[in-house]
Amino acid sequence: MPSSLQDSFPSTPGKVKIDRSHYNLSRQINRWLSSSATLVFWSLFLLALTASFACLKTSFTVPQSHARGATTAAASWGGPAWEKQLRRSCETRRANAQVVLVTGAAGFIGTHVSLALKKRGDGVLGLDNFNDYYDPSLKRARQSLLARHGIFVAEGDINDGALLSKLLDFVPFTHVMHLAAQAGVRYAMENPNSYVHSNVAGLVSLLEACRKANPQPAIVWASSSSVYGLNSEAPFCEADRTDRPASLYAATKKAGEAITHAYNHIYGLSVTGLRFFTVYGPWGRPDMAYFAFTRNILQGKAITIYRARGGAELARDFTYVDDVVRGCVAALDTAQPSTGSGGRKRGSAQYRIYNLGNTTPLSVPQLVSILERHLRVKATRNVVEMPGNGDVPFTHANVTMARLELGYKPTTDLQAGLKKFVKWYLNYYGYEHNGKGKI
Repeated sequence: MPSSLQDSFPSTPGKVKIDRSHYNLSRQINRWLSSSATLVFWSLFLLALTASFACLKTSFTVPQSHARGATTAAASWGGPAWEKQLRRSCETRRANAQVVLVTGAAGFIGTHVSLALKKRGDGVLGLDNFNDYYDPSLKRARQSLLARHGIFVAEGDINDGALLSKLLDFVPFTHVMHLAAQAGVRYAMENPNSYVHSNVAGLVSLLEACRKANPQPAIVWASSSSVYGLNSEAPFCEADRTDRPASLYAATKKAGEAITHAYNHIYGLSVTGLRFFTVYGPWGRPDMAYFAFTRNILQGKAITIYRARGGAELARDFTYVDDVVRGCVAALDTAQPSTGSGGRKRGSAQYRIYNLGNTTPLSVPQLVSILERHLRVKATRNVVEMPGNGDVPFTHANVTMARLELGYKPTTDLQAGLKKFVKWYLNYYGYEHNGKGKI
């Protein structure tokens, strides 16, 4: 491991009369089935039922499987030494500090958010299951980085109800930053159950623990720009349709928005959902295009660039991680307290959804050209038509609401952001700056 990990420190929630007429009943059924919004509602309802069933299983541990995404080892927790680490990690160093549980803390965005909160004096405790959806050694390296800054990452799964109850009983968290999820659009075709397990059942498990907690924490969680699905209006606005998901990943995130709204309404949980738009930067995810392109270019391998049917170039609203972190922290700072206590709602609670994007989409070929300049290596491009795997041709964020209510203002363009990423990548993987590796 390089010694300059610290260089990557981020810069910066009566009775009903029944009509027994067969004709009327058939007409009502036809009316309901003709509504696409209703079909989506029932789809989300079935997903919620699946999640509830999964959470009631007698074993809360993640099922071991040979599929990518399984946890690397059974996590252990508890005991005086473990509790001492929790206490130290949650110590605060400023007045009116927050105490935040960050799920997915060893993930890309989770690491950056945790560091930013700790840097300003908040108490931070991480939770991560270190699964092998991508190389766990990168997650362990992030864990080491967090540890050097006084942040403890408890090893366990969000479906472990006993663990969540222990954490929320032991520490009076003011906020939960829920970033744990099964990410990736294409992987859903290979392992769909992992998405329901993490993004639906895991979310319900966390919400159950939070609604029973006293005090109830305010919740800020990661939704996704993928919920806009087949929407063709640009830029994407929070009020746009989100009932036509193009992937299972998108469907689970949309289900999450419906489920969090239900818990907000029933139990008084303060909830803020953040729709992230293609986040990139140092310590990123190896499954993301910019990361894989960098790896293949340096190794002299061809890269595959998808184009939409008809020949149009794919475009994404690439958003630098530091900008997203500022949006996450602003969402935490403006989150109102939950209104429940011990599972009982005592008043209406805040419910918000925001886009966090860059607002300037660029095509994938443009991204590759920028990488070529920073790496000083020419890519071998293999351009093919986009397969029907759930990807969408473009994304474009309207961040007006986040700007007005959170003070969110992205400042890093793709040129500057990729320059920082490449510097980190070359350092972390031991490359010379001429693009030739030491290893």
